[in-house]
Amino acid sequence: MSVVVETLAGMPSTAPLLVRAALTARGRRGSTVPERTLRVDDVRVDRTRLAAYQRLTGYDVGDALPQPYPWVLAFPVQTALMTRPDFPVALPGLVHLENRVTTHRRLDAAEPLTLDVTAGALRPHRRGRTLDVRLEARVAGELVWECDSVYLARGRGTEDAPRGDSPPKAPGGPAVAVWRLPENLGREYAAVSGDVNPIHLHPLAARAVGFPRHLAHGMWTYARTLAALGRGSLGPSTSRVWFTAPVLLPSTVELVRGARDDGVVLAALRPRRDPSNPQVLVAVEAPPER
Repeated sequence: MSVVVETLAGMPSTAPLLVRAALTARGRRGSTVPERTLRVDDVRVDRTRLAAYQRLTGYDVGDALPQPYPWVLAFPVQTALMTRPDFPVALPGLVHLENRVTTHRRLDAAEPLTLDVTAGALRPHRRGRTLDVRLEARVAGELVWECDSVYLARGRGTEDAPRGDSPPKAPGGPAVAVWRLPENLGREYAAVSGDVNPIHLHPLAARAVGFPRHLAHGMWTYARTLAALGRGSLGPSTSRVWFTAPVLLPSTVELVRGARDDGVVLAALRPRRDPSNPQVLVAVEAPPER
């Protein structure tokens, strides 16, 4: 069966979708993901919002799109897909495990984008089921950016489920940067990204789903780490991120970096109080500029 492509009239509004997701979370069952792609044409970058995002994540302000930014642009479309009545898993409580992102060429803020979001199959996991979601960005029909995300729907798991690729070992050694993450970081990132998931905004919302405090957005930690590695990921490159542990707010984290013999640059965020427990791992296949 071919995937049905549904073109939306415009960009969905995220906040009402998240409310709908919370109200319809109970009772979602099934093992089949609808073979559907949601598409939005002629997506224009708001330069004011882009500049605010760049400042918050550590990029130089300019017209070049940071590698994670098309994910931010496509987030409302992804949310719309995953809140459809026939979607088999609930959006609230999904755990973002990893991303693999490829930028095929430098992206300019002046270029209108076509964004596609497609969900893949559900797969067994030892802690529930995982879901793949593919995002693509095109300019005049040319594929310029793509991302494969993996999410975990927690539940009754399968002990002998395939474990997939393991994250690389985090680089060791002294920190190359120390960042103090303020209590309001989640609200600041929500304002520039549109991701208003309550677990990032207030500790009470996070406690309701089992966290002691609210969390930094994983996509902020990813973008901040890439920005600290230099400008290499703005051009043709592939990066991969693993979110291995939540980053609580407020907190202090350290950035460490290293490189493999094949030229892949590795970086990790780790809590300053417990450097043995990395929270975010990033691998970049095109070495960033030094």
